[in-house]
Amino acid sequence: MHIRKKDKVIVLAGKNKGKTGEVLKIFPDKKTAVVAKVNFVKRHTKATQSDPGGIKEKEAPLPISRLMLVCPKCDKPTRPKWEILPDGKKSRLCRKCGEMVV
Repeated sequence: MHIRKKDKVIVLAGKNKGKTGEVLKIFPDKKTAVVAKVNFVKRHTKATQSDPGGIKEKEAPLPISRLMLVCPKCDKPTRPKWEILPDGKKSRLCRKCGEMVV
């Protein structure tokens, strides 16, 4: 998967097109991700002893195909390039500047 938790991403399509945010959670089986401050939905919650209830907004998952990684160094949207390091681990590289994406 080309996107990981805490990555900065940009939304490519839909009502949130052009918005950027940090990935909070990923659901690999559904191929979706929750991005901070993007794709808000309203949920009607029932009142409990600790919570008054009412209409609350929260972030909903977005399909990963609608997200693109933003390079932390050059701050441009990029498709990561995969490279195998000498110790056998895979790392992601920015295709624009060649810098390693952590």
